[in-house]
Amino acid sequence: MSTDTRTITVGIDGSRSSLDAADWAAREAQRRRLPLRLLHAGTEPAVPGGVFDIDDMDDIDDIDVPAGRTRAALDRAAIELSYAHPALDIIARRTATPAVPALLAAAVEAETLVLGSRGRTRSAGFPVGSVALGVAARADRPVVLVRAGELPEDERVPVVDGSPPSTAPYLPVVLGLDPDASADDLIGYAFDTAAVRSAPLHVVHRWTLPTSTLRPWRHRFPGTTVREHRVDGDPGPRLLEASARAGLLVVGRRTGRGPGRAARSLIRHADCPVAVVPHD
Repeated sequence: MSTDTRTITVGIDGSRSSLDAADWAAREAQRRRLPLRLLHAGTEPAVPGGVFDIDDMDDIDDIDVPAGRTRAALDRAAIELSYAHPALDIIARRTATPAVPALLAAAVEAETLVLGSRGRTRSAGFPVGSVALGVAARADRPVVLVRAGELPEDERVPVVDGSPPSTAPYLPVVLGLDPDASADDLIGYAFDTAAVRSAPLHVVHRWTLPTSTLRPWRHRFPGTTVREHRVDGDPGPRLLEASARAGLLVVGRRTGRGPGRAARSLIRHADCPVAVVPHD
């Protein structure tokens, strides 16, 4: 991997949620025209495969696995994604370093780090494991948490005329913004993400947001439709409601701190992937 090129990096552990997160990461890499890096960290047991031989896959970059070995989760994910996204530059790596420090180190070179979470339960939302929470609380770059079962069509407007779901417009990106925070990194990430999807950006904030907060970003991204939603009180319920009609929910955390109580609740209960973005 070139040291001057960022990647979309996803953690692979063999779980269904990590594979769904990898598919989401592949789509994000295509949108941003970046390489996709698959990272298997730690010493999780291998997942039997044996259907494909890695030597037959000329379009997968940089997989250091001898032919004929039992396929690990990393290799199977790389093979499946190469078929689904043949034009994508895929870089697969494994390391024996424990998951949290390995993912934190990988995040330094990533545009975005993507991790999976288990599917939702009826009472408690979707549980987020200690690895995902630990990384989201400490990473230097945005971390997107993707629940198990997330499908490509879930990030687009529902199709009603029989046309292919992949041609439908993207659902809005929703940004939860604290007017008291200096959050240029958070706002910039939300605007940029909306722009690469040609999606509207919905900004939910408490009380009155100073005009100067969003003005420079509106000028920088003139093609992005921005809608503001003011909430007099706790914005959490409004953000949770908005996530049911969003392609991505973007929330912030102060650098050096983990996500606050409201952000953790949204991570557990949101109906769409959640991006946690560190900011000053």
